[in-house]
Amino acid sequence: MQRRIAIAGIHTGIGKTIASAVLAEALAADYWKPVQAGSLDATDSMLVKSFLTDGAKRVHPEAILLKEPRSPHAAAKTDGLQINYTGFSWPATDKTLLIETAGGVLSPMNDNKTMADFIQHFNLPVLLVSNNYLGSINHTLLSIEVLKNRGVNILGLIMNGAANPCSEEFIEQYAGLPVVARIPFFEKLDSTRVQQHAVTIRKSLSEILNYENH
Repeated sequence: MQRRIAIAGIHTGIGKTIASAVLAEALAADYWKPVQAGSLDATDSMLVKSFLTDGAKRVHPEAILLKEPRSPHAAAKTDGLQINYTGFSWPATDKTLLIETAGGVLSPMNDNKTMADFIQHFNLPVLLVSNNYLGSINHTLLSIEVLKNRGVNILGLIMNGAANPCSEEFIEQYAGLPVVARIPFFEKLDSTRVQQHAVTIRKSLSEILNYENH
């Protein structure tokens, strides 16, 4: 059976796409971002494709492409579209599929549903991407509470950017969740850096997730 894992975030602009690329490379997984809003000439899928080994075969087309760089529910209104995620056609693959959501866990997917609703509907386990900034402890713990209250299985946390051991230790202890991978800020972002870092976290990440390549 295909394994599906949602890559969700505590906020927008915290590096979910870069984290998704590193994780996909580390786990030999495929990547799918169901909804892309804006930047249609340089989408997140295009970026991930450029980073991955054999990316053209492992990155799948979006279900919804929206012209405006806005929240999906607002961008869909501008384009005259309705987003019904229950009708999405999922990518055909025998590999593990990483599904990158948009924004934070309570960012809107459509007029009355959020990313958390999408995750819950499809019973997706989650890797939650966090980033150390002033207020991120609060945002991370709130996101965890939202997902736990919905019965979502949180596999662990991905810490993106500069390390902050004090913050990370508090989150781990309070939430009872492990940091399963740390992804640094890449001063030069390219396929070489992504693939090199994927190698450094592959073994520990696979062990923590009890993961076997599919």
